[in-house]
Amino acid sequence: MTTPKAYGFEYQPVEVYIGPYEGNSHARMVYLDPHAKKRRRLRPTRHIGTFSRGAFANYDVVPSPSEDNCQKHREDGWFEVEIGEYFNKGGNEVQLEMSIKEVKVGNWKTGLIIQGIEIRPKNIHN
Repeated sequence: MTTPKAYGFEYQPVEVYIGPYEGNSHARMVYLDPHAKKRRRLRPTRHIGTFSRGAFANYDVVPSPSEDNCQKHREDGWFEVEIGEYFNKGGNEVQLEMSIKEVKVGNWKTGLIIQGIEIRPKNIHN
């Protein structure tokens, strides 16, 4: 969930990751802004100030918002974002690492509330 005064998540996705602790990381990009699809249609035309110059540096490089990389709203007012998938082939105990970060643009961010992380089994059909 985000607070009413949340900012810093507009236009730019964040990187999320799940995998073995200290393993090879393969992050995917997701949008945490509930209006990401609308905002991406409005290409920024100018930059003001030191910090906002970098805000759109990767505008053409990052993926556009889609059903796969945007938040999904729930009935209880919260939203959820898929971090990724992990399959434990051997069935041995594995320590997993999960992360969410955005360090490429460097703008301040505020207003993100994380209630919890839910790990769900995936239906695998042979």
